[in-house]
Amino acid sequence: MVTAPPLPRPVMMHQHWDDVAFLHWEVDPDEVAPHLPPGTRPDLFAGRAYVGLIPFTLRGAGPGGRAAVPYLGTFLETNVRTYSVDEQGRHGVVFASLDASRLAVVLGAQTAFGLPYRWSTLRHAVRVRDGARELLWTCRTRDGVTSRVAVREGATRRVEPARDDLGDFLTARFGLHVEHLGRTWWIANEHEPWPLRDAQVLELDDGLVAAAGFTVTGAPAHVAFARRVTTRFTTPRPAAGEPSRALVR
Repeated sequence: MVTAPPLPRPVMMHQHWDDVAFLHWEVDPDEVAPHLPPGTRPDLFAGRAYVGLIPFTLRGAGPGGRAAVPYLGTFLETNVRTYSVDEQGRHGVVFASLDASRLAVVLGAQTAFGLPYRWSTLRHAVRVRDGARELLWTCRTRDGVTSRVAVREGATRRVEPARDDLGDFLTARFGLHVEHLGRTWWIANEHEPWPLRDAQVLELDDGLVAAAGFTVTGAPAHVAFARRVTTRFTTPRPAAGEPSRALVR
């Protein structure tokens, strides 16, 4: 299990991530490298890079320690992401695409942070069958790319080192790298350790990963689910010259 290092001040935003599905495929590092900002390289696990499809609900976002922003602070999101490490040894996320259901959020994130958000039509549904939750996410972009993901929520994962190490690598990310205004920026965050659960893929018909520029085939190599974490973000800082915030185990 991985815990977050102390978060530098000031805190820019807090938010909850609810009902999060993690679907990951192995990809060649050479396929990931062109998607990364300058000064970063593919972060690898056992010599392999990964690309993830992550649908979830972002809930209760608000500035600093203040109350959540009504309406705009809660929306559906599906992102395609991969993983980076910079010269200071910080292990981050790089987003290839982010689809969200709030236009104002999309425009704000594009302008302020250079993040590749798109305003898309997203839906989320939950049902209980045989005592277990089954969750469905759908997404349609303005140019017609679609994604449909359904999973059956399983039990909380038992500690199995090989599997848990990969799960930590894919989910315990305490910052993101983004290229904006001609520079590479680091946005640090912190959250409690992910309460990962097993998950069974019931449906998967996705075009977002391919539209983001990645070639994946077959079933995901790693699937997990979590009900909620609460996270806080700092303001963006130039990536170069920052002190290392290594993961704490």
